[in-house]
Amino acid sequence: MPDYKSEQIRNISIIGHGGCGKTILAEGIMHATGVTNRFGKIEEGNTVSDYHKDEIEQQRSINAALMNCFWKNSSGEKIKMNIIDTPGFMDFIGEVNSALRVTDTSIVVVDAFKGVEVGTEACFKYTKKYKNNIIFVVNKLDTENAAFEETVASIRESFGSEVAVVQFPVNHGLGFNEVIDVVKMKMLIFSTDGKGDYIIENIPADLQDKANEYRKKLIEAIAEEDETYLERFLEEGENLTDEEIADGLRLGLRERKLFPVFCSSAITGVGIKPFLDFISDYSESPVDKPAEKGHRPNGDEVIEVKPDVNGEPVIFMFKTISEKNIGELSFFRVYSGKITAGTDLINEATGKTERLAQSYSMTGKDRKEISEVILGDFAGVVKLKDTHTNNTLCSKNFPVVLEPINFPGPNMTMAITPKRKGEEDKLSTGLHSFHEEDPTFITNYDPDIAQTLIHGQGEIHINTIINRMKAKYGIEVDLAEPKIPYRETIKSRVENSEFKHKKQTGGRGQYGHVILKIEPQKRGQGFEFVNAIVGGVVPGRFIPAVEKGVIDVLSTGVLIGSKVIDVKVTLHFGSYHNVDSDELSFKLAAAQAFRKGFKEANPVLLEPIYTVEIFFPEEFMGAVSGDVSSRRGKILGMEAEGRLQVIKCTIPLSEMNGYSSKLRSFTQGRGSYTRKFSHYEEVPKEVETRIVAEYEKKRAEEQK
Repeated sequence: MPDYKSEQIRNISIIGHGGCGKTILAEGIMHATGVTNRFGKIEEGNTVSDYHKDEIEQQRSINAALMNCFWKNSSGEKIKMNIIDTPGFMDFIGEVNSALRVTDTSIVVVDAFKGVEVGTEACFKYTKKYKNNIIFVVNKLDTENAAFEETVASIRESFGSEVAVVQFPVNHGLGFNEVIDVVKMKMLIFSTDGKGDYIIENIPADLQDKANEYRKKLIEAIAEEDETYLERFLEEGENLTDEEIADGLRLGLRERKLFPVFCSSAITGVGIKPFLDFISDYSESPVDKPAEKGHRPNGDEVIEVKPDVNGEPVIFMFKTISEKNIGELSFFRVYSGKITAGTDLINEATGKTERLAQSYSMTGKDRKEISEVILGDFAGVVKLKDTHTNNTLCSKNFPVVLEPINFPGPNMTMAITPKRKGEEDKLSTGLHSFHEEDPTFITNYDPDIAQTLIHGQGEIHINTIINRMKAKYGIEVDLAEPKIPYRETIKSRVENSEFKHKKQTGGRGQYGHVILKIEPQKRGQGFEFVNAIVGGVVPGRFIPAVEKGVIDVLSTGVLIGSKVIDVKVTLHFGSYHNVDSDELSFKLAAAQAFRKGFKEANPVLLEPIYTVEIFFPEEFMGAVSGDVSSRRGKILGMEAEGRLQVIKCTIPLSEMNGYSSKLRSFTQGRGSYTRKFSHYEEVPKEVETRIVAEYEKKRAEEQK
């Protein structure tokens, strides 16, 4: 039985741009709360949250890692903190989405020198969807180039007037260890040994005015949440009681009307303990949250799942990993009721019953078996039969499906084949397993181009999966740029495309004679076959063979072997032989007649066009827009989003090879993009000529 209640739980995600210090902040929290007795280091591969082999090798977070610790609030009440440390590289933004979906408060870490970066903006955007409380931590204030006020200005510029300073540094830079807390109106002086201990002193006289100014701005932000507070503030200055300030902080966090800013040097432990005090006292518990929205299985009826400690059990699976010794481990949050060992729940995605035999409290790779998981708490569970990320499990008395995690679409696609023949099935099993662990990694076989494709968020993402494939399954693979799924169509009409298939080899011969009308259809209308034969010049029993002959060519193409779309074919004349005609003869005649007519009907190639949104700092506008133009892109518009510029454009898929790494290169790692299929568009003639020539050359070489 847990020795805490749901009111004492705080669910927290740590988010931000890569390299801002999230993992070390998490490590500092674990150390300050006594979970660890040694401060781990990324370069030594011994942090609590970055424990996977590839994370240690690459020295970067790849997976969202669940941890927990305990702290005491100002009333001496025990507080349990479930903390999810998330990756900062955009290639792993799916992990951030998973964490934000199930946490209530997000700690947005910002580098004190670099300020708001692309990853900061991207992570914050997702917090809006999931309505997370927001707390900013300006980290790395112990570095030589730290600039607190400039960083706060960049945060306020990006995220609005809700940003309010709760702490500011006295001596940021080398030797940083002093902070002014404008809620307590005290100076905190820290030890720098990683333990985060501090002493409290009065604010020095030379900093009193600065502290008063920050406090005034904080109280003004709080007062704006309530008309009564605001009226008093305007009439009486900053005269709010400590209790009113505390209530205002809680309300501001809950309604996203206040984004407090804290100071830290995570690597030395400076700032961590007061920060934990603040979370314990002011951030939301699971019972403070509004009801979760869901719907009836196989229906649209909206259902509210209230945070009722005595309610029917409802849990949501937000992450799945495969552990070597125990198999699949699924992480969940309890949204109603509680879970005990042996609880049977229905997976509403499959209709199957799952027994939660063993549940674990997780801290990185360490797990501790627990007998009960209460409302709002997190846990891991093993040996489920058929349950995966985004599944809702509930009691049969309260069937419901909770809103899923909204994973972003892929930004990069590669064709994959095993190096060794005979490992295709093994590869397929591995790819499916990795998709279950990471829903942003998608795999499929595309019959149009006869390739197995893998889709991910970027080069780092896909390479990580490939490395895991080799380590876990012993499969080595070859990656290649996928073939482009071009389409072929026509722009003109051909009234009479005739072909007579006639073959005599002794005995029964072959004879089929057709005349086709071939004409273009509007885009998206597809293929239409019309039988306009009169007088039985082609017997009815051969008509399906004519249509089949045309359909065969539609799938194999005429120009470059790509699928033919949006054509109408009318069979209006032909002839037959009483003895020699058969279905095969008419099928072959129809295929040749269609090929012949297609080439005469002004054929064109169509290419897939993607809508692309590119996010980057303004100083790279010239490089980004120039690169879009060089890729035959069309810019649809530009707009600002916080401190970032956003170009919305369309780019042909064939021109997006290697775009992920190229964009990072000319934006110094600060650019990102999303893409989505839009439509098919005619290939420019000079490009089409080159594509056709390359296809014919390759085909000639294969036939040698």
